[in-house]
Amino acid sequence: MAVPKRKKSKMRIRQRKGHIKAELAQVQTCPNCGGMQQSHRVCHSCGMYKGRKVLTIEA
Repeated sequence: MAVPKRKKSKMRIRQRKGHIKAELAQVQTCPNCGGMQQSHRVCHSCGMYKGRKVLTIEA
């Protein structure tokens, strides 16, 4: 079984993991209320999705 000859340093590990990062969610304006919403998701401020009411939002 293959065994590494030397321990990988913290710097080498961190350099490799530095490229793995979370992507920001794509947001756009809601065509109904103008609030910010993620694409392909229900708007949290008005409850509309693709021009129809999906959620009832209580004020």
